[in-house]
Amino acid sequence: MRYVAAYLLAALGGNNAPSASDLKKILASVGIEAETDKITKLMGELKGKDLEELIKEGAEKLASVPSGGGAAAAAAPAASGGDAPAAAKKEEKKEESEESDDDMGF
Repeated sequence: MRYVAAYLLAALGGNNAPSASDLKKILASVGIEAETDKITKLMGELKGKDLEELIKEGAEKLASVPSGGGAAAAAAPAASGGDAPAAAKKEEKKEESEESDDDMGF
């Protein structure tokens, strides 16, 4: 991820075709020792591709990923009605265990 971030920083800085040495300089400026093989792989994958188009395609792929599944799971026990006291007891036990974590320094 750091190599992609360095590439994007170079592109945002106006360098439409950053070189491996450009990425190494960016990474070195924040104290990261660059691995040549990873930079070479990234450069090979991005060679000849439009960065804006890649970002657009990635955003479209992320939009198709389902998210927010936790809300449906939380709503299911509330809909059953009869288990509300049991759910409240489980909540109390969960809160107690979280408090004990505080005592341990977590």
